[in-house]
Parts: sequence; structure tokens; C-alpha cells
Amino acid sequence: QVQLVESGGDLVQAGGSLRLSCTASGSIVVINAMGWYRQAPGKQRDVVAVVTNGGTTNYVDSVKGRFTISRDNAKNTVYLQMNSLRPEDTAVYYCSSYPSRIGFWGQGTQVTVSS
Repeated sequence: QVQLVESGGDLVQAGGSLRLSCTASGSIVVINAMGWYRQAPGKQRDVVAVVTNGGTTNYVDSVKGRFTISRDNAKNTVYLQMNSLRPEDTAVYYCSSYPSRIGFWGQGTQVTVSS
């Protein structure tokens, strides 16, 4: 079973940048759409960005123009470049397929943005 490992989270000041990585233990080329999700304390886990094998990307309105999702199938890795971070971006970030699958989650990586 393919496992996911997210990394790159940190504590940053508002306006700063981070690059998150999600590396799979197996091939992700068979998964057409991969997504980054986030979960803030007390809230549900929501998708923020999706990328397909063809390079099509989609974002929730709140991150458009600030976040960029990409994937490198040769490295079995999905990235999330986050710029102009805001305190409301604070959350645990996860990657998974899109739509997500039960049990197909990593441990997540914490992003904290201070004001």
C-alpha cells in the first residue's frame, strides 16, 4: 500500500513563504488528481489545491494567486508553494488523491503563520 509523507511545515511570519512536499512510497502516476488539504483546529479537513497528471490545477478562492501546486511523478512527489502567507492559513496540511480515499493520508505537516 502506498504511503504518503508530508514535510516542509514551519512557523513563519505573515507575508512569508513555505514549500510543502508530499512524497509517496510508490508511484503516483496512476493517480490522475492529487490534492493538498488543510485542517485548522476545530474545523473539517478541506481541499485547497488540486493538480492532475496533465498539469491542470485548481485552487480554492482563498489561496488563488498565493499558492501553487505542482507534481513530479518521477519523484512521486507533490509540492505546494505557499507565498504571502496569512494567519488564517494556519493548519495541518495533508496530501491525498482527489477525491480523497479513506486511509490514504500522511501524518500531515503543521503550518503556523504568526501575525
